[in-house]
Amino acid sequence: MRGKQLTEVDKFLNRLISKVRIVVENVICRIKRCRIVKDTLRLSRENVSDMVMELACGLHNLRVTFRQPMQIIDITNLEELSYFK
Repeated sequence: MRGKQLTEVDKFLNRLISKVRIVVENVICRIKRCRIVKDTLRLSRENVSDMVMELACGLHNLRVTFRQPMQIIDITNLEELSYFK
């Protein structure tokens, strides 16, 4: 298909793939904030590099989860919360 015009479906799929790729690349960049992931790992024990990557991904997920400040709930007056009605 080189040199031919893309169909509307192909254009849509390219845009979709591009958007997903951008998200994935941004996540990889955020994971690489952990310096141990960027540098050459000199630990030779089995599965250490996998464990380091899992920890870096876990730290990234923790940062994303708690990016927004946690909502403070006044436990002295639970009746006002819609959840407890």
